[in-house]
Amino acid sequence: MNKIINTSNAPAPIGPYNQAVIAGGFLFMSGQVAINPATGELTQSSLSEETHQVMRNLKAVLLEAGYGFEHVVKTTIFLSDMGLFTEVNEIYGSYFEDHFPARETVAVKGLPKGVNVEISMTAYKD
Repeated sequence: MNKIINTSNAPAPIGPYNQAVIAGGFLFMSGQVAINPATGELTQSSLSEETHQVMRNLKAVLLEAGYGFEHVVKTTIFLSDMGLFTEVNEIYGSYFEDHFPARETVAVKGLPKGVNVEISMTAYKD
């Protein structure tokens, strides 16, 4: 049976979805953007801070589910412009030690709330 994961330490879903679902050892996480869960406001003072907020939100969901970044097996990074790749990639990489997941990074025409970065993850543990 699937287990639904939601935490107040990450932004609440704004549609008919959950922050994450555990199914058979896999944790499927919805995309996170740079909304500060304490204020409900976007964090967009800089691309660096926006990316860190996305990663903090993902970490909060991982922890709520009993997982960590070391369990992440796949990520998808959505960017508003591929020119942002280098800075986002550097920050994203700093959250992993030496276990890097599979990943794709794509530039898209638009993201929710006009953000520059959205990241989703899949994690696994026995």
